[in-house]
Amino acid sequence: METEGVIVVSGITAAGKSTVSQLLAERFEYGVHLRGDVFRRMIVSGQASSDADSGEEAQKQLKLRYRLACQAADGYAQAGFTVVLQDVVIGELLREFLDGIETRPRYLIVLTPRPDVISNRLGSGYEHSVDELDYELHAFTPRRGLWLDNSDLSPGETVDAILGRLDEARFD
Repeated sequence: METEGVIVVSGITAAGKSTVSQLLAERFEYGVHLRGDVFRRMIVSGQASSDADSGEEAQKQLKLRYRLACQAADGYAQAGFTVVLQDVVIGELLREFLDGIETRPRYLIVLTPRPDVISNRLGSGYEHSVDELDYELHAFTPRRGLWLDNSDLSPGETVDAILGRLDEARFD
């Protein structure tokens, strides 16, 4: 496939972002799968907790992670790659995140499998946090791009659905 700019893949934990993003990037002649959380993992000392209630330092580091991911995506795109940028970006921070991508065209895919599907993927002990994250995703995240319920789709079928509906995911 030809270069398509930057495709952001978001969703809550265990929505299928990593697998789908890898397969999607592989569909392009020049594809990059950029995992946003790699910028968090590069911090070897002083890393703030990623818990929602962890405070100002965690928020500062999260915004740094997002900014670096967007800059890296732009860099790869300027070099002629289609970038699939994967990260958990939900709630009001999504607007700021998307505004940080200068490359055009830009696309947003939000994977939205049902909470029971995510709970099954994670196993026991996560049900409460899955419901909270799913609520935050649907209640507070701006409705931009393509929101895709991939509950009953294989990763390959999800990629096919994304590519078939990519025009719906485009935003400017």
